[in-house]
Amino acid sequence: MARNEFWQGNKALAMGAIAAGCRFFGGYPITPSTEIMETMAEELPKLGGKFMQMEDEIAGIAAALGASIAGKKAMTASSGPGISLKQELLGYGYIAEIPLVVCNVMRGGPSTGLPTKVSQADLMQAKYGTHGDHATIAYAPSSIPECYELTIKAFNAAERFRQPVLILADEVIGHMREKITIPEEGTYKIVNRKKPKVSPDEFIPYKPDEDGVPPMPGFGDGYRWHVTGLTSNEWGFPTNDAKWIDLKANRIIDKVEKYKSEIIEYKEDYLDDAEIAVLSFGSVSRSALRAVIELRNEGVKVGHFRPVTVWPFPEEEVMALAKRVKTIIVPELNAGQMAHEVERIAGKYTEVIGHSLINGELYKPSQIMSYIKEVC
Repeated sequence: MARNEFWQGNKALAMGAIAAGCRFFGGYPITPSTEIMETMAEELPKLGGKFMQMEDEIAGIAAALGASIAGKKAMTASSGPGISLKQELLGYGYIAEIPLVVCNVMRGGPSTGLPTKVSQADLMQAKYGTHGDHATIAYAPSSIPECYELTIKAFNAAERFRQPVLILADEVIGHMREKITIPEEGTYKIVNRKKPKVSPDEFIPYKPDEDGVPPMPGFGDGYRWHVTGLTSNEWGFPTNDAKWIDLKANRIIDKVEKYKSEIIEYKEDYLDDAEIAVLSFGSVSRSALRAVIELRNEGVKVGHFRPVTVWPFPEEEVMALAKRVKTIIVPELNAGQMAHEVERIAGKYTEVIGHSLINGELYKPSQIMSYIKEVC
């Protein structure tokens, strides 16, 4: 039966992972994500899963990648400098095509920064943090129910596309508490990685199916395959052959890009007749939507657009929005990372105004209302 709970965001992230089938967590405690670890430490052993607190952030993601290669759904979580430390092995996950979910409960930075204060400054890190070209999938929850739901979707995407998938929560979302209705088991979609349909003798480890994703056995399933961080051929062995380099480099991008219309999620409110649009994500979207509702009551034609998947970014939808409104206002808890992306996509069609708050505080609806009134 479905049931109601009153959960913290970090607990909802952990419980969503468990609902998705996660049975391994490797990580290291860091504010403001530590409650994810604590929940996993308590809950995973009850289900026969494994929890490992490692010696540092790098070992945490390494252990999670190893568990995934062994056939388990795995997750790691961190914040700020911990996510920076994980970048090298995040790249390993992309090139070796290892399913993994990485939760980033964002805090102020750079460096140690503001451990207990909110920020959204890891937006571009999520896409470009690790070196080299790859496709990024990242979800940004704005409520406790979404922490649960989007973690399940993140695991489904990681398993389907055989790569790391990120969740960009922020300190406010991670630490606030809110009512959540937990759906009955079996009522939500669960995706598991494809297994080989050929015998071990016929198996070619990185030969993709038509969707660009190779089947993935677990170590110990009887199939032999080689895992490396070097660019490899279809057998998984390092290569300097330009043909195989080109195929590998483009395939790990195309396997996501070709299906991004199925991945992208966004929410629209009050945009049917809007002349001004506010575009925001995460915790900021809660204040932004309240501001929109208040101004609607005053007769202002304003609406709200929220990217749920920040990567792939909903480019076509934002472009269409830009052709309908006079102005797009982008409030965010960083120095303008999303505003730059919106300007790139929509700047030729409409005015884009970014508003940044990087003092560790949450936007108040009144602040966003003031920005909108300035435009009016």
